[in-house]
Amino acid sequence: MDSEELLAQLADIHLPGEISYWPPALGWWILALLLLGGGVYLIHRMVQLRNLRLVCRHALAELDNCYQRFARADDADLNTLRLRYLNEFNSVMRRVALVHFPQANVASLGGDAWVDFIRQKGDSSGLNDEIAAALSFGRFQTQCDVDVDAMNSLGQAWISSLYLGNQIISEHEEQVG
Repeated sequence: MDSEELLAQLADIHLPGEISYWPPALGWWILALLLLGGGVYLIHRMVQLRNLRLVCRHALAELDNCYQRFARADDADLNTLRLRYLNEFNSVMRRVALVHFPQANVASLGGDAWVDFIRQKGDSSGLNDEIAAALSFGRFQTQCDVDVDAMNSLGQAWISSLYLGNQIISEHEEQVG
């Protein structure tokens, strides 16, 4: 056989078909699932942070309401006003602690155990001996000589540190101030 005869028997070159975009390769499916999972996680985290900010703002607003009631009161008896503020402050702090630490038996804490809890769980840098004594025995005192401004600052810092670190306290001060 002649080389020309052999060449005549060969068929033409067939080009492969066009590459299809569907279905995608396994790697694209994995990438799509990772992106979808990451998106769901980010949305969940954003909603969670928004809810934390909302709860924190409500708690700070409640604390601010207590302080405003103290500041606007016209009573001449400053001792009674301080005791009322101390009890309202303690109530707000306990409610925040109950929401934030539901398994810690916060409701049963009193006296020094309550003050120790405040020291351990959040930013208690403003907690001095005077405020600690007032928080420990405030409900049972007849005389209260506590610095209400320092106590209010302690409450704002403690609540903010529980929920969001110290991010929101500056935002709250901007809104109030």
